[in-house]
Amino acid sequence: MTSSTNTADVKSADEQVTTQTAVKALVLLLITFILGTLCLQGFNLVFTQVGEDVGAPAQASLITAFPSIVLGIVCFIYGSLGDFVSLKRLVIVGLIMLFVGSVFGFVANFFFPANLWTVIVARVLQTAGEQVAGSVYLVITTKYLKNELKVVFFGLYTAGYQLSASIGVFAAGALSSIAWQYLFLIPAVTILFLPTLLKSLPGRQGSGDKVDWIGFTIFGLASAFLTLFFSYMAWWMLIVAVALFVVFAVYIAKASDPFVTPAFFKNTRWLAAMSLILVFYFTNYCISPLFNGIGTTVYGMTTAQVSTYVVWAFVCAAIVGTCSGLIIGRIGKQAALIIAACLMIAGFVSAALAVNAGFLALTIAACVFYCGVGLMYSPVVSTVLSTIPQEESGRGVGMNDLLMNVTASIGISIIGGLMGSQALAGSSITGATGAAAGYANLLLIGAGVMTLGLIVFLVFRKKIYAQD
Repeated sequence: MTSSTNTADVKSADEQVTTQTAVKALVLLLITFILGTLCLQGFNLVFTQVGEDVGAPAQASLITAFPSIVLGIVCFIYGSLGDFVSLKRLVIVGLIMLFVGSVFGFVANFFFPANLWTVIVARVLQTAGEQVAGSVYLVITTKYLKNELKVVFFGLYTAGYQLSASIGVFAAGALSSIAWQYLFLIPAVTILFLPTLLKSLPGRQGSGDKVDWIGFTIFGLASAFLTLFFSYMAWWMLIVAVALFVVFAVYIAKASDPFVTPAFFKNTRWLAAMSLILVFYFTNYCISPLFNGIGTTVYGMTTAQVSTYVVWAFVCAAIVGTCSGLIIGRIGKQAALIIAACLMIAGFVSAALAVNAGFLALTIAACVFYCGVGLMYSPVVSTVLSTIPQEESGRGVGMNDLLMNVTASIGISIIGGLMGSQALAGSSITGATGAAAGYANLLLIGAGVMTLGLIVFLVFRKKIYAQD
């Protein structure tokens, strides 16, 4: 296939997708993503009960571990494939996989004796299928929407995630009293979206070049072992990951047509922008465990009681995320990013100072933090993706999602380890003592990381926005 033919195919695909059809597809993809994420949140909350019901309480964590590993890998692969293959084909495969996982999980564990591995297989299929919607949503937003609409739909994306999280947290107590098998069926309804999506999405997307499966396989395995390392802290996994990344670097330097060239990683604007994700998303998985730990350890609350407070923080994130496009339209991406960082810093610091001030005060601090989280996603992602050519935006989306997942995994591994060991308990500059001091110090560390992120942004922003 010649380059002129490829260019013509891409142009033809672009002409098929108007703003109206793109928005129609994005709405259905967002609903799919929300329902899939809600299912994920539900199983994250009840996996202990599921483990007991299937007779494998010691292995219950695998119910969340395996899907999380798969999520980290497919986030990168799906986004990157958007530059090479039909988005329509990706969505077909994804929705069918999600539907099969949903039906299989329910039938195999409701009508037959529940089994750990049927649960895990079903959850892996659901996770792999659901993430298609999230990745294609981001690719469509990046490739087919006008700049003023991009930030709106990036904001809706993070709002959808936070909405799912809020429902999942709020349902923490209720989920344990129903048959957990019904959770599998939540995203099954999305198969009904397939006919409309097939009409709205382009049949041919990207370059049309042959997919570099060797490169994808090497990079995917390297990403898998890196994610596994931060889940299990087994050093041999890190060694394997580093070795595979070295093999990947040699491969793309020598291969005739790799899916990503060394030049992609030499884009200094992109590298500077990606450093923002590396810092700002370090604590992404930490705040809920921290507040749950404070509630149960310091205040003697149950997880269900904690959830009735913390849910409002997720609601705040969803509201601000929904409005983030309008906010950015008024003040710009740079100002929005600075405000988001300041809100996250203020949330961490105020929570550290309020550890012994009552859980309502802590909830208000959490709301401040999550307002920053809701505002942060849209300017960060639009900033990162603006540093790469449009024809490479799928790979940009993939790398973006991968780094967010890996960075958050690193953060929860470190913060979670410190929580479990109570290494920082005893005293704190906030005046807290005992276990409360340990949580206050961890919250201050979170504030320090966010402050570092703000400094990194202020140092590199001229470089990042040099061509805007």
